[in-house]
Amino acid sequence: MNPNASGLAENAPDVEAGIAQSRLFNADLAPVPMSRRKWGALSFAALWISMSACIPTYMLASSLISGGMNWWQAVLTIFLANVIVLIPMILNAHAGTKYGIPFPVYCRAAFGTLGANVPAVLRAFVACGWFGIQTWIGGAAIYKICVVIFHLHPEPATNWLGITGGQFLCFLFFWGINMWLIYHGIETIRWLLNIKAPLLIALGLLLLWWAYRTAGGFGPILSQPSQFDAGQPQAGKFWSYFFPALTGMVGFWATLSLNIPDFSRYAKTQRDQVIGQALGLPTTMALFAFIGVAVTSATTIIFGQTIWDPVEVLTKFQNPAVLVLAMLALCIATLATNIAANVVSPANDFSHLAPGKISFRLGGFITGIIGVLMMPWKLVADPSGYIFTWLIAYSALLGPIGGILIADYFVCRKCKLDVPALYKTDGEFRFTNGFSLVSLLALVLGALPSLPGFLVNIKALSAESIPAALAHLYDYAWFIGFAVAFVVYLIGRKLASTPQK
Repeated sequence: MNPNASGLAENAPDVEAGIAQSRLFNADLAPVPMSRRKWGALSFAALWISMSACIPTYMLASSLISGGMNWWQAVLTIFLANVIVLIPMILNAHAGTKYGIPFPVYCRAAFGTLGANVPAVLRAFVACGWFGIQTWIGGAAIYKICVVIFHLHPEPATNWLGITGGQFLCFLFFWGINMWLIYHGIETIRWLLNIKAPLLIALGLLLLWWAYRTAGGFGPILSQPSQFDAGQPQAGKFWSYFFPALTGMVGFWATLSLNIPDFSRYAKTQRDQVIGQALGLPTTMALFAFIGVAVTSATTIIFGQTIWDPVEVLTKFQNPAVLVLAMLALCIATLATNIAANVVSPANDFSHLAPGKISFRLGGFITGIIGVLMMPWKLVADPSGYIFTWLIAYSALLGPIGGILIADYFVCRKCKLDVPALYKTDGEFRFTNGFSLVSLLALVLGALPSLPGFLVNIKALSAESIPAALAHLYDYAWFIGFAVAFVVYLIGRKLASTPQK
């Protein structure tokens, strides 16, 4: 096969020899040679099926429905958001596939050899939050297994953590399993993903079939009107809710739209990463969100109450064997999503801070520790806060980073990178003492329009203290941040007297 025909760089397998002694180099950050690029379109589709088919996706539509949407508006919003985020996902994946480089090394071209730590660390801290959330969900599943099997009577939380001792112990147990897998490395992660993709899809479809058969249909949620329809409590307010909700849904995978080179560096061809991602991401997100809505709707008939949490639904099964099997499948699925989506990138990002001292494994352990300290059960306690504070807030930072990377790689550099120079402290990507001032300015200006609205959202400012139009910019945080940073970066590069120095 001709590498150029696949859009792959000829020198990708050979650059390591000239850069191995650099302090910016270690084996985990090195370009992946052609001999190790084995991911085809099906591998990328399986990756996205594995990562998208998870409990947060199942529960995602619930937050939109509780905000006033009907079921199809919620599912369509999720699908549309994932079609939107697919665009920067595929674009940023291009460099990983062509040159075999991971995300933090890719950032060096735009941000500088040291400046790349800024987007890498911002991305890493978001991943730490997500790692904690997924670990909390897995621990909660284990806790509920214990409650049902051992007939425990959970006590209300009375400690400063806001959760019971049993919940915290199960959280730490599941956290320990994650740490064990990180210790055993990337191959264990790939093995988990291959098991998980069919496992959770099968579990979701079985749950859908059970709900339909037991309830004699899909229940009231699928027939309830939108709260934004004429005559309903929020009539005429659909668009004011839709756009911030769409931004939040884009934010759900805004993280991976940046660090996708961490995976696409293993792709055989550009066609494989494009087709695989296009097939795997929007469809799985919409399907699993629909399964969540339909099963939840049926629970209203079956149990007389609306249950959005699939873990709680499974605890209603009377057969202990069925319960344990389903919960174990859920734990494995959560584990696979967590390791792939929330460990691979921050492990590389933390390694990038000190390549000679921090390995992929140590970076993964750092991720795990920070994930615990962020107390993730508080991040997901409130559906409104989950979307409008957590998802939108970090999208205000990640949108500008995406705009800068795409502007630099596609517009300024025409997809051409000097790979050895990315690993040199005195090469063309040194900029100003290792930092690209143009990129840092674009990042700040891209995030700035969303700051007033964020401060209002967390109640650091009163809504009356700033113009309403300025506060509402926060509702479009990812889009505004991306656009502003994209334009500012291009203008800054054009004005710079030596744009590539």
